[in-house]
Amino acid sequence: MKLIKEIFSFLFPSRNKVKAEEENSVMKYLIVGLGNIGPEYIGTRHNIGFRIVDAMAESVNAQWEDKRYGFVARMRVKNALLILLKPSTYMNLSGNAVRYWMQQEKIELQNLLVVVDDLSLPVGTIRMKQNGSAGGHNGLKHIAQMLGTEGYNRLKFGIGNDFPKGAQVDFVLSKFSPEDESIIEKKTPVCADAIKAFALSGMQFAMCNYNNK
Repeated sequence: MKLIKEIFSFLFPSRNKVKAEEENSVMKYLIVGLGNIGPEYIGTRHNIGFRIVDAMAESVNAQWEDKRYGFVARMRVKNALLILLKPSTYMNLSGNAVRYWMQQEKIELQNLLVVVDDLSLPVGTIRMKQNGSAGGHNGLKHIAQMLGTEGYNRLKFGIGNDFPKGAQVDFVLSKFSPEDESIIEKKTPVCADAIKAFALSGMQFAMCNYNNK
């Protein structure tokens, strides 16, 4: 009887086993879009990271699941499995979600990419980097604190800095102008292509081909 069960299991593996074997046969990447949860933050400049990973999930009809520390969706790009993450910790504690999901999915540091807004870049400018300081961004600062290093990949998306002195917080939590929205719509697919290039060809290739596009 035991032998029959073993033969049956070999010929007709369970869905969970098939899924596990498929995931083990591909390279996994954690793509983290930074932002704040809540309807009041939808469409704000600070949430551009959420918006970009949302667009990626929507492009393949991937479903978001409410998990520990964030919302998670999965998508395949050739031989790469992209695990998309939107932390539910709020921006300032993003590192908790990043560290947990890296450990949960056994993601190596070089396979992490954080998608984040950047005040120092013009609206829509893309800048990919392999490391660097937080530049005053609390989300990046907390990720570095929790990982113990600033040496992680990031895709910075320019949100502009057209605000008077002392109005930075109000600016990043404001929504894009109609003119800026037209730029965002054009650049979001470019970001998706850059992220796929990172997973399939490496960060150096992605930087050379997508920076400042």
